[in-house]
Amino acid sequence: MSLRKKIGILGAGQLGKMLAIEGANWHLDLEALDSSSNSPAAHLVHKMTEGHFNDYQAVLDFGADKDIITIEIEHVNTDALRVLKQQGKTVIPDPDVLDIIKDKGRQKEFYKQHDLPTSPFALYNDKAEVLAAVENGTWIAPFVQKSRTAGYDGKGVVIIKSNNELHKLVDGPCVIEEAVDIDKELAVIAVANKMGELKIFPVVEMLFNPEANLVENLFCPARIDDTTRKAAETLAISTMQAYGLQGLLAIEMFLSKDGEVLINEVAPRPHNSGHHTIEACVSSQYQQHLRALLNLPLGDTSLRSPAMMINLLGHPDHQGPAMYSGIEEVLKISNVFVHIYGKETTKPFRKMGHITILGDDFEAVNTKANQIRQTLKVISS
Repeated sequence: MSLRKKIGILGAGQLGKMLAIEGANWHLDLEALDSSSNSPAAHLVHKMTEGHFNDYQAVLDFGADKDIITIEIEHVNTDALRVLKQQGKTVIPDPDVLDIIKDKGRQKEFYKQHDLPTSPFALYNDKAEVLAAVENGTWIAPFVQKSRTAGYDGKGVVIIKSNNELHKLVDGPCVIEEAVDIDKELAVIAVANKMGELKIFPVVEMLFNPEANLVENLFCPARIDDTTRKAAETLAISTMQAYGLQGLLAIEMFLSKDGEVLINEVAPRPHNSGHHTIEACVSSQYQQHLRALLNLPLGDTSLRSPAMMINLLGHPDHQGPAMYSGIEEVLKISNVFVHIYGKETTKPFRKMGHITILGDDFEAVNTKANQIRQTLKVISS
């Protein structure tokens, strides 16, 4: 198998950056398409092309000389990807599957059709229809509204705890889901190649920022019993097989207080819930994705060490040129690995980097995590 394949990435954010860093170990030819030449991956890929990954012609032109095209964000032009696939290019993830995943409504319908456990839901065209459903008693708070498209990092998600909060509803096509009585939020990353190999990474436990509704910390291995772990692993494998995907699939799950494991949603690309694998696992999610793109044997996904990952989020009171206050003190701590994404401007709760902490158990890494949270702040100059 030759490694001399030209790989194109739609998007040049932090996921593209970490994929490019991993690709450099094998001297792979990775190129990226993004609307900003200052994106995190721009100076690490072999060639950076300016253009929007949701523009049909831009994607078609970018893919013309590529052997393999992949993504680091879902919101790309799948019509162009279908044409590139018809031209004989390897496109991972498959654009037809990507169209299902891009739409949270179609995602939920897919789980129902394939008997994959997920929370009860209904689809609505706009806010008026949701309000009518509440009025006639179809939905009783608490429930969750999700925009069907374009949501990410907690955006496009509204939690309605009572009828007094109905003014928070957003307009447009949406999914209404029953609010799960959540014990823990879990995630499993699965990977598959064209040869039929399928592997999963250890189950992680995600801790969310309550204000921004995005992952602030995660711990691996998740603090769950063996029965729950097996259920999460089995559900991840079943979901990957149902989609028939190559490459990575991150499966986010709810563990209810009744002990039920339910699919929340999925992402067919490297994912925030797998950043820790760079230091904590034998092979990272980024290496596994490259192996799948090139149809190489999959690597060992086992855990080397318990780990906690902290997302470095922009301080809620700062916006402007990014500064990392306290980083010198953090770098003095052992078994702490700092990743700065290189975004020039910080915004409230913007993902600016992450830190992975290795240790013997949850208590050991959490002690260091608490110290880091108090010390390192992403502020503006």
